[in-house]
This record gives sequence, C-alpha cells and structure tokens, in this order.
Amino acid sequence: MKVKAFVFVATLGHSRRLRVRAYRTEKQEHWFAGLESAFTTFGGVPEEVLMDNPRALVVRHDAVSRSVQFNDKLIAFAKHWGFRPRACAPYRASTKGKTENGVGYVKKNAIAGHCFVSWEAFEAHLAKWEREVANVRIHGTTGEAPIVRFVRDEAHRLKPLGGQPSFGSLRELTRVVGNDCAIEIDTNSYSVTWRLIGERVAVTVAAGEVRIRATRPARRDGRRVSYTRIVRRFCTRWRQASRSSGPCAARMSCCQPHQCST
Repeated sequence: MKVKAFVFVATLGHSRRLRVRAYRTEKQEHWFAGLESAFTTFGGVPEEVLMDNPRALVVRHDAVSRSVQFNDKLIAFAKHWGFRPRACAPYRASTKGKTENGVGYVKKNAIAGHCFVSWEAFEAHLAKWEREVANVRIHGTTGEAPIVRFVRDEAHRLKPLGGQPSFGSLRELTRVVGNDCAIEIDTNSYSVTWRLIGERVAVTVAAGEVRIRATRPARRDGRRVSYTRIVRRFCTRWRQASRSSGPCAARMSCCQPHQCST
C-alpha cells in the first residue's frame, strides 16, 4: 500500500551536512519539529535559516520589493532559538540550490526503489542513510565528506543549545479585556488600549515574550482599531557565539517538504 510522505531536508551551508525527517503532513508543527531536530542533531543553532517560502511560515513575499511577512509563530520560534529567518527570492531557483539539490539527492538515493514494512522502518532507514551514506560520502562540490568538513570548520560556529527547551512549550491563549484595560496571564496583569475593553484578544506566550493581538478590529467612537502589543515577560538570553562574516559563518537552509510514496 502506498503512503504519502513529506520529506523535510535541512542543509548546513558550509559543510553540506544534511538532516532528513519524514512526516505524514506538512503542517507548521512539522516544520518546527524538523528544524528542532536539525538543531539537536547538529548540536547548535546557525545564525540564519534560509527557507523556500512555505505557506505555513511565510504569509507574504513580494517578488518585486522583496518585502517579507513571516508568520507570527515563526517569528516567536526564531526568537526562541536565536536565529534570523530569511526567505528565498520568489521565482529564483538559484537562491535555494543547496537545499533543492539535497532534496533531489534524498529522493533519488535514499527513497527511490525502496519499500518499507512500516512508517517506523522508513524513519529508521532515513536515519541510517543519513548517518552512513549522506554525511560521509565525498560531496561533489566541496570534494570532502560533509561530516569531516562540519567537525573541522562549522560545529564550533553554531550557537550552543544551552539546554534550551523545545518550542512546544509555546502557549496560545484567549483573554477578554477587562474594564481596567488589562488582561491577566499567570497572575500577571498586562495593559492594553482602552479601545479593546470587552473585546476578545489572542495571546501567544513564547520565547520570553507575551504577544497580544486583537482577534478582530474593535469598535469605539465609530473607529476600527487593529492592535498588537509585545511585552518581554522574562529575560533568558544565550551567551552570543562569536560571529563571522567569512565563508564558514553558520547558516542553514531548509526546503518545503516534498511528497513521495513509501
């Protein structure tokens, strides 16, 4: 029986080391799970993550002005892990070559022609292939094994994980603004504009911040008001790793999951 699978591929820019995961759907939570899996496997977080404009993460990307609107949860996720998100230029395949090549390599070398008795067997096969084939073969562009290049040049440039918990601890809440122009979260009070009194607001708690958004425009004095407020809830910062502008600066690209059958 054929089963649809979506393959997530993350590629480190300098070493070309890969992290491959398979999911049954391509929801936002699977993007975050794939990225966190890559960070854990690599033992650190890159300064920048380049992505292929997935709908689950990028709300809008103007091809002319290059202005990008990222999803609120992606912004919170990036702050939580301490990287800078960047979206590939629309309709310009050259800006995502490393990842696209990696996806093609995974589909042709790791998946094509194989059958698996279960989803667990499929995942185990990908993990073994990644460890024993993809990251130890001589890369056609660099002329070196990705794992060798990673250990020598790149591993120490990643930001240490430092025991950072999973982004899964993010909470999405709903609150009604009281007559005192405030909402309460975990016994703490957060003030908002008086125009939202009696209105329902959406609250996201993540990465040491409380993000308050009006779920719909509020009406006061015949005016319509859209509202967002961000409050730093507590300060937990990683010690910044040294930055580098050279060819070994820590960067990673990831590609929108591609469909395949197992």
